[in-house]
Amino acid sequence: MLANIFLHHVLDEWYAREAKPRIKGQSFLIRFADDFLVGCEHETDAQWVMTALTERLQQYGLTLHPTKTRLVKFGRPREKSTRENGSFDFLGFTHYWATSRRGYWVIKRETARKRLRRTFKRIWEWCRKTRHEPLREQHRALCLKLKGHYQYYGIRCNYRKLSLVYRQVWKAWKYWLSRRSNKGSISWEGLSKLEQLFPFPKPQIIHDI
Repeated sequence: MLANIFLHHVLDEWYAREAKPRIKGQSFLIRFADDFLVGCEHETDAQWVMTALTERLQQYGLTLHPTKTRLVKFGRPREKSTRENGSFDFLGFTHYWATSRRGYWVIKRETARKRLRRTFKRIWEWCRKTRHEPLREQHRALCLKLKGHYQYYGIRCNYRKLSLVYRQVWKAWKYWLSRRSNKGSISWEGLSKLEQLFPFPKPQIIHDI
């Protein structure tokens, strides 16, 4: 909340009042809390915004993140290659160019690799710490985690990454349940029964964006 109040003056008002009138081509600003994206039609405008924004933030004791801030050429590709034409991460999604089924260039989004690795790590650690809890309680919590993940990342063209999370949850749960005792790991037959008794919500596209 504080970031929204502070950056509304430092960034939003400054961009609308001082920056955008000086930009020669088309431009836009998208901000969510302290994460923001500035789009410029011309590279020279983008370079000017980078310099001017750095000076603006310094006036208020702020700096741009050195590793998360960069200029990205993200125009519509002319060749058939996609990722080589530029991609960027924003709000947990990797944005990149790809061709549609009809052969048109479109912007697609998928779960960013860093977010995916972080999700895997958290699921693995959670299953390890709670492996001795009752199965029904574990299952209920994991279902809620999956539904929450689908609610945010369940956008069109991202089904494959949703499926990876679904499979990782099963993998982590099976692994740590097998270590509840010294009797050995769960057999495939046991796993099959577990899936029937405690099914997880399947991946689904929630937002058709």
